[in-house]
Amino acid sequence: MQMTSLKLKKILDERFQNPDWYTMYNRDKDNFRIEWRSSKQGITITLPNVVAKYNQKGEAVIDELEEHVKEALRIMNEDQQLEGMEKQIFPVIRSTSFPTKTNANNQLIYKEHTAETRIFYAIDLGKSYRLIDQPLIEKEGWSETRIDEIASFNLRSLPVDYKHDRVADNDFYFLASQDGYDASRILNEAFLEEMKANSKGEMAVAVPHQDVLIVADVQNKTGYDILAQMTMKFFAEGRIPITSLPMIYEEKQLEPIFILAKNRPETDN
Repeated sequence: MQMTSLKLKKILDERFQNPDWYTMYNRDKDNFRIEWRSSKQGITITLPNVVAKYNQKGEAVIDELEEHVKEALRIMNEDQQLEGMEKQIFPVIRSTSFPTKTNANNQLIYKEHTAETRIFYAIDLGKSYRLIDQPLIEKEGWSETRIDEIASFNLRSLPVDYKHDRVADNDFYFLASQDGYDASRILNEAFLEEMKANSKGEMAVAVPHQDVLIVADVQNKTGYDILAQMTMKFFAEGRIPITSLPMIYEEKQLEPIFILAKNRPETDN
């Protein structure tokens, strides 16, 4: 039997019964919200998106949704701190369209990266994470520079295991450890320099979504077309999409490129 928004709403009402939470259904926007009664902080679920996934994959979709939402609500209600959590602070790559403020209108800590990407910072909490905002660093007297230095150091300690695939005489390397920081490994300059040193042709990289980093050793024109198609496919399938544009890596710089079919890429200036 096909799921509908109203059926899903009834299921969510049952799954999120808690005296500390308040749930509401907005018929006009077709969404369902769960929030803490005390703080009014919460999560809004777009029902048609979940209905579509449910009709494809079944009950497991709702189980997964429940787990993620409850974890997010738990984190919202905790008072996180930076002191003592130094080893759990990591950089995360997001698109430039990603919000720079929280739902509570607090400024998130971020740094410009490329024309397509920005670097945010997260406290790893195991099953989930919290992005670091201005009130949190002000409360503990930390600077943005300190956050960046700690996050960069922790990133360099992460393994850089990859799978290799050779297509039409071009080499492609995929980092997909599923630890939440695969795209972040684009910030590991030592790794990029090592890959560049071993490249036979031009080196390009792509971060289509949070859970993959693609490094390409492009040795002919076909390689660019393959990379473009590959990046777009990953971008469309990613849970947290970042950018569908690959980037040329040259002289320690990343430059987003438009890849025109059968042609050399054009730099996005």
